[in-house]
Amino acid sequence: MTNALVPLAQGCEELEAITITDLLVRAGINVTTAGLDDQPVTASRGMRLLPDTTIDKLLNNTYDLVVLPGGLPGADHLRDNPHVQQILKQHAANHKLVAAICAAPKALAAAGLLDNKTVTCYPGALSSSPLTNTTVNSSAIEIDGNIITSRGPGTAMDFALTLIELLEGKEKRLQINQQLVR
Repeated sequence: MTNALVPLAQGCEELEAITITDLLVRAGINVTTAGLDDQPVTASRGMRLLPDTTIDKLLNNTYDLVVLPGGLPGADHLRDNPHVQQILKQHAANHKLVAAICAAPKALAAAGLLDNKTVTCYPGALSSSPLTNTTVNSSAIEIDGNIITSRGPGTAMDFALTLIELLEGKEKRLQINQQLVR
């Protein structure tokens, strides 16, 4: 079974976290949510999320996809967490899919994963990030090798559907899209 990790940080964007997790589960993907500590996560608009586990317990696990929801200050917490950084680097080095939406590409930049890539993000989210030969555009979704980025909350559904297609194929994407009555 395909599996995915969704790290959840205090101040994450709940629309992105919920949409990504929900659609991946609908596609039959085993999703693990992980907090950065053992507390419930209070998202950017006040919704409380209960992660399955904590990120420090997953350092030796391998996933087909690691996907980061954005939001502030959640994306900053993902960027600054050494366990998240370790997992991102490990999965990228093993050619697994690594994805981020909204402000969360800043965590990918901190891990050095955006060098020589074309990416998208929330406007200005990468302006203070260390980038080398990185093209930042305003696309809704950008796929460059095993790095997938998306612009923001309004692109969350298409982003999740794209991740489903990359993991499970176009037919599964179309099936989930049809269930959503889009």
